[in-house]
Amino acid sequence: MAEAPDKPVYLLTGSDRPKIDLALSRLRLHFAAEAVEIVSALDTSGDEVVSLCNAGSLFGDARLVVVEDVDGRRDGGGRLKGGWKAADVETVAGYLGSPSPTTVLALVGEEVKKTSALWKACAHAGQVLAYDVAKKEVLSWVVKTLRDEGVKAEPDVAATLVQLVGDDLELLAREIEKLATWAAGEPVGEREVIALVAHGAEMPMYELTDAWAAREPARALEASEIIFEREPRQRRDTASRLAGALGGHLGRLRAIKRLADDGVPPKEVAARLKLNPYYAGKLYRQAEGFSEEELRSAVVRLAELDGALKGQSRLAPDLELQRALVDVTRKPGGRAS
Repeated sequence: MAEAPDKPVYLLTGSDRPKIDLALSRLRLHFAAEAVEIVSALDTSGDEVVSLCNAGSLFGDARLVVVEDVDGRRDGGGRLKGGWKAADVETVAGYLGSPSPTTVLALVGEEVKKTSALWKACAHAGQVLAYDVAKKEVLSWVVKTLRDEGVKAEPDVAATLVQLVGDDLELLAREIEKLATWAAGEPVGEREVIALVAHGAEMPMYELTDAWAAREPARALEASEIIFEREPRQRRDTASRLAGALGGHLGRLRAIKRLADDGVPPKEVAARLKLNPYYAGKLYRQAEGFSEEELRSAVVRLAELDGALKGQSRLAPDLELQRALVDVTRKPGGRAS
């Protein structure tokens, strides 16, 4: 969007909020500051936006109306809430049939679907700019952004950032900018990242899985309690999510263990299982520390945990989760929980 805007409407959507913000800033450069109006669909209806677009400027200048949150804003549980209803979209679509020649409308959302009426109306009357980064591509996005910001990062820095912050690109961009400012051209390693970056991820699972691999039950329990405290959900819901994540991790460990026992090297394991090479290498090293019997026992224990969380136990779900953590984390031959 470096060129002057020539469309009456632009729809900007997707998970890559930093790119959306960059596109908006470039768009705003074409308008005087006093000719830009920014509102949110959470409290501004379609009728009100159409009125803003048709209001015109006192000085006859071209105007830009930016509407954020057209498909809502995420709540504490990560769900999009609020945003425009069907009637609002219908009103705006009607306006786009004969838009004001002096106003550019920019609509901003996060998950506007191609099949939605809003997408279709904007694509017909103007332009849709979709900036999406799939979850499996977040790590590559971080690597590129670190490089673009001039951060001399060691190979494990990107993975550590994702583990600590999560997959929110806006938060990741903020932390990368902080790292770039602090480093001032000096190399950055995992230790510096851990010291500087805010631990914002909902589920820093690496804390649990690292403690599991190191066979440190106390560390695993401490990590689980931190997760329970940080999560906005109820503890029973968090226990279910953690149990599912532990099961997924165990499945990957077993798959890697089988391949490692067959002599398959880490890089080939990453390719076969479609895992990030750094992450696959870390799991490869962890898998080497477990016997097949231990992993099979862990499968049985997590199956018992699943039953307990589904009503087969009278104990609190978070306590059941932590009991299972102790059982799978303790060294072979150690005392039961």
